[in-house]
This record gives sequence, structure tokens and C-alpha cells, in this order.
Amino acid sequence: MAINTAAAQPAAGPKNPHNPPRRVFAEGVLTNIPLDLRSEETFTGPEPILEILKGAQGLDWTPETLPETRTLKAMAEQVIYRRNIWGLDFSFKPIRMIEVDVPQPTGKMQRKTLWYLVFRVRNMGNPLEATATTFETGDTLYEAVQASGSTAPIRFFPRFVLESSDQKKEYLDRLVPVAMEPIAAREMGGTPLYDTVSISRFDMPVSSEEVDNGVWGVAIWEDIDPDTDYFSIYVDGLTNAYRWTDKPENVDPMKIGAHREYQTKTLKLNFWRPGDRYNEHEDEIRFGVQGQVDYEWVYR
Repeated sequence: MAINTAAAQPAAGPKNPHNPPRRVFAEGVLTNIPLDLRSEETFTGPEPILEILKGAQGLDWTPETLPETRTLKAMAEQVIYRRNIWGLDFSFKPIRMIEVDVPQPTGKMQRKTLWYLVFRVRNMGNPLEATATTFETGDTLYEAVQASGSTAPIRFFPRFVLESSDQKKEYLDRLVPVAMEPIAAREMGGTPLYDTVSISRFDMPVSSEEVDNGVWGVAIWEDIDPDTDYFSIYVDGLTNAYRWTDKPENVDPMKIGAHREYQTKTLKLNFWRPGDRYNEHEDEIRFGVQGQVDYEWVYR
């Protein structure tokens, strides 16, 4: 295959970045992962604000005209953090391989076998919103409501990590400009694909059943251990859901949040490759692993 070394990518910042393929895929080629937004992801807590409880002075006092529950200390002990949650619809084609000549730091070209995943993301406009209802008694009830019909755009800041479970290795996706055009020609009929950086440069408009504003991109990996048999691909950035863990022993009032460890909700795709290091071929890769789920949402 003749490889054109010129990168073919859409210009940054179009009003509608939708780049539909120029060919129709056979049924079953595209695997869709449904959204999984949950009401418990719209809040965190009750949690103490450790920066206040461990850093502020003079918190232990008894008010004379207010109830003790209105003191700063009491209010900082049980705080509920609420937020709206959005998610992107994610679909992907089977993992493929392609050989290209990749420029090296020495200035020479090296023939490499690249693994890649072509994917589509869509903003379906149905975030979960934390809504409040206040009753005559003064009590407030919070509910997570799906806001169907939302027109708010979303930006996709992806991070694709391929983890080889049997070889105990991780690979972050790479930008390989020389591979973009041949991959697009093979997978999309020539429609340019976005890489995992350029896809984050614009707002993604809402799609519907009638209007598809989906955006197509590709994640690429190089130097994958050829002995890899079982691996997973982690896709971060498909939702803004997160959680955190506090470490009270590391609290520094002058460094807000330095004691806190965040984890983001990430899609995990499991794959099996019943081959060996010789004559690597994409036909050996299967989505799903016997005895495990095909995919799951995890925090990492």
C-alpha cells in the first residue's frame, strides 16, 4: 500500500464538525455502547469540608441567638455537592491493524504495525439535572431528572488507554499523522477522521433520531507487545461523572484539595486476541472475553 505522508484532518473549529462516512456499513459492524447516567452521580456526600474543619480557627463556640446547626463548624461537617451530569453516545468499529512508515527522531522512517480504533461520538442532548422542589414546610427534595430536548453542546476531551492484562503493560494512544489518511481511506471511504486532540477543539452539537451530528475519530497505538492476548481499552471523557476520596492526614489548609484524589467515570472495553507474536493480524481480535463482561463503566 502506498502511504501518503500528508496528514488529512478536518480544519479546527467548524460550526458543525460532523464528518459522516462515505460508505454504508454492514449490520453489526458498528458496536454501540448505551449511555449509563445514574441519579447517584448527580451528588456527593454528605461530606465534611476538611479544609475548614482542620484549618479554620475558633470553630468551637456556642451561639446565643442562633441554633448550633447554623455555626460554620456544623454546616461544614455535612455538605452535599450537587451537579448536572452529561454523557456521550459511543460507537466503534472493530480494532484493526495497519502498517505505515513512521518518522523517527533520527530522521529516518521505520515500518510499524499500528493498532487503531475508529469510533463515533454523539451528543444526544439528554443530561441528568439535579432539580430542587421546596415544600411549604421549608423542606427541599432533590431529584435527578433527564432533561430530554437539551440543546447544550458538549466538548469531548478523550483519553484512550490500551491495557494488556497478561503482559502488564499500558499504552496511551498516539498521534500518528502519516496514518490518518490511509485509515480514513480504508474505514470511511476517504472522509477525514479526527485524532484524539483535534476532536476536542469544537463544541459537539446535539443529535437526534432524525439528525445525526455524530463525530468520527480514531485512536492509534504503536509498539504493542505482540504477545498480548487479553487487553482492555479505557475511554475517558465520555461523561463528566466523577467521584473523590479524601485523605484527612494530608490536609493542608493552604492547598485546597491537595489531599483529595479524583476518579473519573471511564468506559472499559474488553478484548481477546487468540494469536501469537508471529504474523499479527486484525482478524484474531475479538470483542468480549469469555467469563467477563464485554464492557463496563469503571472509576479510575
